[in-house]
Amino acid sequence: MNALENLAKYNLKLPNPSTPGGSYVSVNIRESSAYLAIQFPIVNSEHFYKGRLGNELSTEEGYNAMQLCAMNVLAQINDKVGFDRIVGLNHIDVYYQASSNWDEAPKVVDGASDLFLKILEEKGKHSRAIFGVQHLPLNFSVGLTASFTIK
Repeated sequence: MNALENLAKYNLKLPNPSTPGGSYVSVNIRESSAYLAIQFPIVNSEHFYKGRLGNELSTEEGYNAMQLCAMNVLAQINDKVGFDRIVGLNHIDVYYQASSNWDEAPKVVDGASDLFLKILEEKGKHSRAIFGVQHLPLNFSVGLTASFTIK
């Protein structure tokens, strides 16, 4: 199956691609690589999952927030690149803000990883890095960047 068929199979609808909040592009293509700017848990301009994991948000809510970030990555790819040009997802970087005693970041990041594997299948295998930060823009709990190999 392809990505669009998998989205339909799981009854998922891509959100509208968000626009950059500054002087940059949402997808930067260089030869056979596509680099995506940070994506947040936004659906059609509505912001979700704000606050700190372990305080205002649970690990489960963080997982759902990461799924929204991954859906936004897919929306950007569909809009700016096209799923037919994807060779594979290379790497994701995930940023999160949490309370000092919360330590379940890998479980949260699985929200994105699981979705990429479900929708992109073999092409969704990737490496990842996870960074706890003091603060994210607009108090979002999580953010996600990604890089793809394209043809």
